[in-house]
Amino acid sequence: MISIKEVTTKKELKEFIKFSFTLFKDNPYWIPPLISDELETFDKTKNPAFENAEAKFYMAYKNNKPVGKIAAIINWQEIKEQQIRKIRFGWFDVIDDIEVTKALLEKVYEYGRQHNLEYTEGPMGFNNLDKVGVLTEGFKEKGTAISWYSPEYYKEHLEQLGYVMEKEWIESEFPFSNINPDDFRRASEMVKKRYGLTPLRLTKTKDVMPYVDEMFALFNKTYEKLSSFVAVTDAQRDYFKKKYIGLINPEYIKFIVDKEGKMVAFSIVMPDFADALKKANGRLFPFGFIHLLRAKKRSKSVAFYLIGIDEKYQNKGLTAIIFEENYESFTKNKVEMCIRTPELEENHAVHNLWKAFNARIHKRRRTYRKDL
Repeated sequence: MISIKEVTTKKELKEFIKFSFTLFKDNPYWIPPLISDELETFDKTKNPAFENAEAKFYMAYKNNKPVGKIAAIINWQEIKEQQIRKIRFGWFDVIDDIEVTKALLEKVYEYGRQHNLEYTEGPMGFNNLDKVGVLTEGFKEKGTAISWYSPEYYKEHLEQLGYVMEKEWIESEFPFSNINPDDFRRASEMVKKRYGLTPLRLTKTKDVMPYVDEMFALFNKTYEKLSSFVAVTDAQRDYFKKKYIGLINPEYIKFIVDKEGKMVAFSIVMPDFADALKKANGRLFPFGFIHLLRAKKRSKSVAFYLIGIDEKYQNKGLTAIIFEENYESFTKNKVEMCIRTPELEENHAVHNLWKAFNARIHKRRRTYRKDL
């Protein structure tokens, strides 16, 4: 007998989070999140996503034992601005029992129908900066700190229940040794001179912070044409700035400005926190924060997280400047592996950036949809 319970208290939310730790206890490819970080994400008083969204959290039980979980999310900003009447589902983990999956998803449908929504899509979070998708390839590849892991049966369950692919993302990696600086150094100098551009070389987080608001404004402007993009609000910007910027090595945050000092491009590369999070096993204390700090400064792998170029400067070679700046930082810090985090399959402009590096596509992931 499968029973579904709505999760409402902090104690229940901890059980919701810890279910994944039990499910993937012996899985070497799953990367555990920080429990405190997940709790904050689900806290309506702390996560500004709740200013424009609402969510319900559900746990599935079989013989009084937890066997699955799911979050049902309504992003009202998306519905209002894009007229996309969908309910999202995310933070989906389940045992290999399609009846459990079906029971959990029925709660999502119920919630969506209460608000006259038309279809469901997932797995996905509150907005475009959250994790997304189930794996369709790469089940035996190590995960990252900014992506969900999923076994192959997640995909199979959804397809058997009538879901169809909505969007696809690819992930790839390449060794730093694949990079030949001669491919972009000359172009970088030419582009800087032609357009009067200057890369900012910042080495301290306090020096990065004054530019973050402008970076998010450019992010919204750059990505607004992608399907299903939901702009980052001012409150979300402040939240991400406070929560995440300090975790990133400031040498890996690149800004390019024009003659007037206006930002025209940015790039964020994150240290690979996967191994550090494995060691932390969900907890910052007593030693988790030490592992994260070490990874921030010493990780030999890095993950390309975000890149944005003002529309006026696209296709004019600014990526050569970004690559040159990152090459110098990676060389200094003895980086060995470069990881491309999930990129929409339809975003061909981004894919074209990496052609010269002979990247290996090692994962694919999808969101699935179903009409209500």
